[in-house]
Amino acid sequence: MAIDPTSAPALPKARTGIAGFDDVTFGGLPAGRPSLVCGAAGCGKTLFAVTTLVNGATLFGEPGVFMSFEERAEDLAANVASLGYDLDGLVAEGKLAIDHVRVERSEIEETGEYDLEGLFIRLGYAVDSIGAKRVVLDTIETLFAGLSDASILRAELRRLFGWLRDRGLTAIITGERGEGQLTRQGLEEYVSDCVILLDNRVEDQITTRRLRVVKYRGSAHGTNEYPFLIDDQGISVLPVTSAELDHGVSDEILSTGIAGLDAMLGPGGFYRGTSVLISGIAGTGKTSIAASLLDAACARGERCLSFVFEESGEQICRNACSIGLDLRRHVESGLLRFEAARPSLFGLEMHLARMHRDIVRFQPTVVVLDPISALRGPSSEVQATLLRMVDFLKSRGITAVFTSLRTDGTVEDADDLGLSSLMDAWVKLVSVEANGERTRTLYVIKARGMSHSNQVREFRMSTAGITLVEAYVGPTGVLTGTARVVQEAEENAAALRRRQESERRKRDVLRRRHAIERQIAELRASLEVAEEEEAVLLTQDEAREAVMGNERLVVSARRSAAE
Repeated sequence: MAIDPTSAPALPKARTGIAGFDDVTFGGLPAGRPSLVCGAAGCGKTLFAVTTLVNGATLFGEPGVFMSFEERAEDLAANVASLGYDLDGLVAEGKLAIDHVRVERSEIEETGEYDLEGLFIRLGYAVDSIGAKRVVLDTIETLFAGLSDASILRAELRRLFGWLRDRGLTAIITGERGEGQLTRQGLEEYVSDCVILLDNRVEDQITTRRLRVVKYRGSAHGTNEYPFLIDDQGISVLPVTSAELDHGVSDEILSTGIAGLDAMLGPGGFYRGTSVLISGIAGTGKTSIAASLLDAACARGERCLSFVFEESGEQICRNACSIGLDLRRHVESGLLRFEAARPSLFGLEMHLARMHRDIVRFQPTVVVLDPISALRGPSSEVQATLLRMVDFLKSRGITAVFTSLRTDGTVEDADDLGLSSLMDAWVKLVSVEANGERTRTLYVIKARGMSHSNQVREFRMSTAGITLVEAYVGPTGVLTGTARVVQEAEENAAALRRRQESERRKRDVLRRRHAIERQIAELRASLEVAEEEEAVLLTQDEAREAVMGNERLVVSARRSAAE
């Protein structure tokens, strides 16, 4: 069942202010009715009740009364001070009243009929003195510890719950877990309008706290078990049950911060809200690529949150300096935040609850989980945990980057925890060993909704950042590292030889051209000399012909005179 607060019925409810719990219950606890919070020792019953009471007084304007049958007022105030709750200050402001009712079995003597009239008077006075709207009774077993008559006990329990309803008080009654039933008396869960069961389980030496709403009269509610977290920031519940595939999408493109990788993606980056898997064996640069994505996002002014399971945030910042990234300035500016924890520190669901709480409070636009392969547990539980995280991030439109350590270089690898099919994009890093060296390469296995390169690209990491080298295809395939350098040198040498041979042939042709041109020039000069000689001879012939003609005329003239 997917949680949808908009479908909550009109039953009046009192918000608890506990992150996630109000989502699970579609609004909080039933207003003006008693609710039972039960569980074994150390589950967080008292803290749950105190948090609801303090939030009611400080956030929702509803003063409250805390009636304790175990802890003294000063002990209770000291125990919750670490969470930032100033009970003494709230008491001084008239927003809270704390009453410790001492119940000692050794001091109780049964004489006559037993009833709770004295408790009602005492509690009623505390409620009226501050105008309380909320009441906590912690714990009910202590109140009835000295009562041996089961029939009177049951009657007084019903009377107590009825008195709380009549006064219109939103009440929380804490109870200890019984044998085979929710409480020791086995009656409180039946007369309560809402029953909340807290559990603290230890599996493989790791503790996980879980919460379940057993019943809720007059209201729908989440029925699953929900992990919840108790730390210095209080209680937070993970409300995710099963997410529906109805999250929105964005057409905005985000740069990865690596120019070569952007060029491999058709639009020039990933879509906002995309889930990206970066996988590879140790030392291939998964964290470095994730750091580049974080640096690029922070440079755009976006808030980024990185959950790391193998390194501290300081170590990642220091190591990022080796590839020219200054992540510390983003941390100092408040745009980047690291949350580091060993996988064995919490159970899977506790990790999920912690991440859920931090994301809701920090409101990042980019989240990195580095690496998801560090999470330990049955593969089905790990996959379910990661699926819930992916769905949660998608529902908020957060761009998510998951790194995963693989044990070999194959594409089909069980170590991806079944997450690869959930990812929108998958960048695979491969370490190629040849000629006594190791070369890093990457390729994009998939990128939903966009065209992308299918080439295997070598990339280098230096103080100038991460740069991708253009794909180089040799006679035997794609070459990387020194094999690429050697092949390039051989091809350059062959090209030089071809260029030199071509230049030699050009010189030979030029020499022949010059020789022929000289021969032509000599022949042309000979021809010109011959033509000049012929012209002279023609001129001489013409002169002789003219002289002979004149002589003939003279001879002719003389003959005519003689006649």
